[in-house]
Amino acid sequence: MTIVTILNRNLTLSQLSKLHSHIYGPNVRFWASHAKFAEHKPLEKIRNIGISAHIDSGKTTLTERILYYTGRISEMHEVRGKDNVGATMDSMELERQRGITIQSAATYTLWKDHNINIIDTPGHVDFTVEVERALRVLDGAILVLCAVGGVQSQTLTVNRQMKRYNVPCLAFINKLDRMGANPKRVLKELRSKLHHNAAFIQLPIGLEGNTKGVVDLISQKALYFEGNFGEIVREDEIPKDMNAEVNEKRQELIENLSNEDETLGELYLNEAQITEKDIMEALRRTCLKRKFTPVLVGTALKNKGVQPLLDAVLNYLPNPGEVENYAFEKTEDESNKVLLNSARSDKHPFVGLAFKLEAGKFGQLTYFRSYQGTLKKSDTLYNTRTKKKVRAQRLVRLHANQMEDVTEVYAGDIFALFGIECASGDTFVKSSNLNLSMESIYIPDPVISMSIHTKHSKDRDNFAKGIARFTKEDPTLRFHYDTDVKESIVSGMGELHLEIYAQRLEREYNCPVILGKPKVAFRETLCNPCEFDYFHKKQSGGAGQYARVIGIMEPLPPEKNTTIEFADETVGTNVPKQYIPGVEKGFRAMCEKGLLSGHKITGIKFRIIDGMHHCVDSSEFAFFQAAQGAVRDVFENGSWRILEPIMLVEITGPEEYQGAVLGQVNRRKGIINGTDTREGWFTIVAEVPLNEMFGYSGELRSTTQGKGEFTMEYARYSPCLPEVQEQVVRQYLESQGISVAQKSKN
Repeated sequence: MTIVTILNRNLTLSQLSKLHSHIYGPNVRFWASHAKFAEHKPLEKIRNIGISAHIDSGKTTLTERILYYTGRISEMHEVRGKDNVGATMDSMELERQRGITIQSAATYTLWKDHNINIIDTPGHVDFTVEVERALRVLDGAILVLCAVGGVQSQTLTVNRQMKRYNVPCLAFINKLDRMGANPKRVLKELRSKLHHNAAFIQLPIGLEGNTKGVVDLISQKALYFEGNFGEIVREDEIPKDMNAEVNEKRQELIENLSNEDETLGELYLNEAQITEKDIMEALRRTCLKRKFTPVLVGTALKNKGVQPLLDAVLNYLPNPGEVENYAFEKTEDESNKVLLNSARSDKHPFVGLAFKLEAGKFGQLTYFRSYQGTLKKSDTLYNTRTKKKVRAQRLVRLHANQMEDVTEVYAGDIFALFGIECASGDTFVKSSNLNLSMESIYIPDPVISMSIHTKHSKDRDNFAKGIARFTKEDPTLRFHYDTDVKESIVSGMGELHLEIYAQRLEREYNCPVILGKPKVAFRETLCNPCEFDYFHKKQSGGAGQYARVIGIMEPLPPEKNTTIEFADETVGTNVPKQYIPGVEKGFRAMCEKGLLSGHKITGIKFRIIDGMHHCVDSSEFAFFQAAQGAVRDVFENGSWRILEPIMLVEITGPEEYQGAVLGQVNRRKGIINGTDTREGWFTIVAEVPLNEMFGYSGELRSTTQGKGEFTMEYARYSPCLPEVQEQVVRQYLESQGISVAQKSKN
């Protein structure tokens, strides 16, 4: 019997899964043949989705169930399983040991004749760039919420990222089997904290240890998940004790939808019969416009509610043709927005975005999303940023750390190429005449720095290779050598982020490293506007240097205190326009290292109003020097202060330790934003300076007998206290070999 005839018979999912395990075992030869059907799918049969959530909400477990029920894997493994195999999508050894997702992993599978590309993303805020670049290239997402934890700090971040890229989403309330599960409270939080217009489209049948199944409010049927692994979905009548609640919640769903969808609203106002089809069509229309969020329920660990979630992905999330993707076409004078055509044909030229880089054993692996046209093996591509020509020698589809070769890819596909030198966010096209570039990916700035050096001097080569690879793969990881303190400095999104890379250097490059005390990325800013008038004149035989700049440096409003701005307000020809870029470069160069503490200068605007030039001695370099001198003058004459990163911290623990934890937060100069207690556990949300958060993990564990947890993410920069500023300045002066007494004398 051939594979094709197996696929064309109407076998159940479990029969198909058993059959493919029986014939082929867990290898991918079955899928290699099965995947041929995925390559030529029409646009309507494709979904690109991401699974995002707070830490420990069950993203990877949910992905594992999806892969099993769709026949993609022949057996399921747990994230922290006793078999030491680990979940399929956690392919890195560190991920399996720690039970966390570190890198986003891509896969694809088939469900009801639809091809679904899935990216499983990390939950820790330290790896937030993985979520950013996944959401940038996806058309829809599943927002997973814990039935006990509800909306948590990282849920807010993920929601903000979805909003930034305008990604429609479904909400899935997971972990109904946990003690204290309360999906109704989670729905309230979804509405109040995330401001989603959301309503249940399913209700749970039982909670905690009594979780039996779910009720579909649209079809008004009860769904039970039977078999050893919940693979058999049995429809039944709604339990009689739930009839009143089902009718009430179905009415609530229709009312919420009617407020957003005109078609359903008219039927509702005219008191017409609203059918199952009417509700589903209204759900799809509103979900695509991000006006409504359908809420599904289940427990991935206990294999309940996953198949209806897959059906909802097909029914309510967009296919690539329903999402408008734009590229910017650069002409000599301006940049125009061009709408890309997502038809799966070669009538339009290929446009693709490189969204993730990974160094594999076969060279650099570059993850791509195809937005227009087709790409075949051996085709030539042009990088629109570097103008370099590359050849697509090997095209692969990804399944975690496994790869499957394909001969061509179409618009809407997620795939990877080997051996292409590029950066994350580069746009590739087939024609060198096509000057298009896709909108790039938002990269947050690092907030924490540590000194790093190898344990053994013989490992320096391996260290250099490892750091070069990791900084290329992860744009939030930065590395530089500080000439002032004579140390190598690595910067990232948090202690865990840097710790993970230190462990990877040891495991993957056999290069043990020592991380020094964390250093906070402080910033310097101006308190009040300050005028400058700087005259730069230097004569040393031949053409000299002559430039004068007059203007004002002023602070930006608090919401812009991490940026710098330059404004050319000159009138006439006192400063010729060809020298203005030199002034801007000089100003920006000075902002790289402040004179107060050696940290970057931010939150200021440099306004050049007037100046002078010489017809022979003036040059761009002379004005570059003049701008630097102007900033030095403002430093001497102006009033400066230091800004520090403030973190949004969420702490949870048993209720009896709440008072002690509140005391700890206050001692660390934190501001309490809110407290909440439920089922014997407290949640504290506070804003605490990052400089005060070092060592808090151990202190919290010892105070709460190991039961307390906390997460933190960057919130904003804010002026630090005078004593902190004094300490930072003193440390900087000491590192420069200048005593405070000398400085004050000067």
